Amino acid sequence: MKAAQFRQRFAFPRHGEDGEKIYFCGNSLGLMPDAARRRVELEMERWADLAVDGHFRGDPAWLGYHRQLEDVLMRLTGAAPGETVAMGALTVNLHLLMTSFYRPDGTRRKILIEKGAFPSDRYAVASQLRLHGLDPATDLVELEPGDDGLIEDARIAETIATRADELALVLWPGVQYATGQRFDMEMICRAARDNGVPLGLDLAHAIGNVPLRLHDWGADFAAWCSYKYLNAGPGAVAGMFVHERHADFTGPRLAGWWGHDEETRFLMGPDFEPIRGAEGWQVSGAPILNLAALAGALDVYREADIDSLQDSDTDLAARIADTVHALPGEPLEIVTPLERTRRGCQLSLRVRAGRDSGRAAFDRLQADGVVGDWREPDIIRVAPNPLYNSIQDVDRFGEILTRSLR
Repeated sequence: MKAAQFRQRFAFPRHGEDGEKIYFCGNSLGLMPDAARRRVELEMERWADLAVDGHFRGDPAWLGYHRQLEDVLMRLTGAAPGETVAMGALTVNLHLLMTSFYRPDGTRRKILIEKGAFPSDRYAVASQLRLHGLDPATDLVELEPGDDGLIEDARIAETIATRADELALVLWPGVQYATGQRFDMEMICRAARDNGVPLGLDLAHAIGNVPLRLHDWGADFAAWCSYKYLNAGPGAVAGMFVHERHADFTGPRLAGWWGHDEETRFLMGPDFEPIRGAEGWQVSGAPILNLAALAGALDVYREADIDSLQDSDTDLAARIADTVHALPGEPLEIVTPLERTRRGCQLSLRVRAGRDSGRAAFDRLQADGVVGDWREPDIIRVAPNPLYNSIQDVDRFGEILTRSLR
């Protein structure tokens, strides 16, 4: 795949009368694919034409609409059939999964996360602890980064091994949202499995960004959002993975009728009979218009090879790193590891002059048509997406960045 091969399929925000903005914010919200608009409009028309009959008529009918996405989600996550489902929202899905897989027992009651986790993840695990009558102050283990702001994979594996007798769950990101560090998920999954600790992955910044092999790695569960690298729009339907060894799960779960066996769902019986696999964690009826946007957004991944996003030809972040290193006076520190296996397309740039100078530089970037994002106290995040960003975008950004830091 070549960088920007699919550029013409996305809508770019305008800058001035004739130009497009340099959009490096797909790690926050991906650009709108034209196919997403078409898919939503199609389902609006079917709603108008069919009304309630749309649940059972059409290709696909709304009843099983989510299943058309399974093949793409399998490719993006490295899952086997039945292990993925498009549903819910990321934090909601994490709660659903932790209800099933976080089962504190005796001394094994603690949850391991990274220090500086995305706030919603921390809120979620802390509230799960409290639901079990536990105290996050003593039962939430937060692994501190090193002086460079990063957490070595070997330290994570070692912590799991040495504290296995205390841990009831590990919840870890595939890519850390603030630093852009990509973790060795295979190593972490293996450490958890070897020590009998359930493990879940938050793939918000990983799916659509880096190759995943969830089935082979043996993660118990994973969850992700779809509005970043999957480009499915604000508040898009998220997704989850449950390994096939849990396909016939009989433990506790928060059940709802959309997770009930389709053959008997509309008999309206009192007893819950879960669909086998990840679909059994569904709760409410599928939001078809949101799913339509996701279906359109995923069309591009039927053609794009996720592994090719790791090729040098599509590694736009490396080109940005070269630009940063060439800046006179070294005004920026690249927090993100530069080794290709330790990052995706995001670079987190720390402004050495501090918060006020950094925010002023960021504001100048925005005024000149660059869309990245700012993370307190002193980080500018940029994430050139090879689906739609080009080498020309990167080179223009380099010129604007140089001016903004003067």
